[in-house]
Amino acid sequence: MRKMILSFAAAGLLGMMAVSAFGQGNGPVVVRPGAPGEPSKVLPPDTRPLPPPLSKQDIAFMQGMIHHHAQAVEMVALMDGRTENKELRLLGARISQSQSDEMHFMKRWLVARGQPTEMKMGGMDMSSMSGHEHHMMGPMLMPGMLTPEQMAALKASSGTEFDRLFLTGMIQHHGGALTMVKELFETPGSGQDAELFTFATDVDSGQRAEIRIMQKMLGE
Repeated sequence: MRKMILSFAAAGLLGMMAVSAFGQGNGPVVVRPGAPGEPSKVLPPDTRPLPPPLSKQDIAFMQGMIHHHAQAVEMVALMDGRTENKELRLLGARISQSQSDEMHFMKRWLVARGQPTEMKMGGMDMSSMSGHEHHMMGPMLMPGMLTPEQMAALKASSGTEFDRLFLTGMIQHHGGALTMVKELFETPGSGQDAELFTFATDVDSGQRAEIRIMQKMLGE
């Protein structure tokens, strides 16, 4: 069946190429096939394919992941003065840098599509909330985010206890991001934007790899 579909696609492509090459002689001819029972339409030569429409889940995923990433960056910032574990600090620096870069990308992606970069909860713009309010709302919105109590315990710890809480907390946090990606791709009509698809799959593979690293560090 897959070979048959590919054959039809190839035949259609060759047909369009033939129209382009042997059209009216005034440049390429772009033809859009009509629906069953309807004629095809000749489009202007400068016609460009439209990107797939965005779904509500696409927007919510990017807005939610910005908020999700922000907590991971905040967790890494707590390392200063609380741990001397060089391996952990190196991992934390990598997480902070990569997730900060990804936050910039997600904001640019949303702005380019005319969407706000902050989620709204009950009509309330989360950008107007205090840090404490963000934490109160976060666990209800995105999977895996640390509760205010978990963040307070991490902040109050140091040495090997901080290392343990950080690793277990970040594994939980990364696991939540994997859940968000899974929910995105399981929602019909979502995740079809090329940039979004590439980003989400990169998040999935990257955070799975970091989870394995952190699990190994915990075992040691």
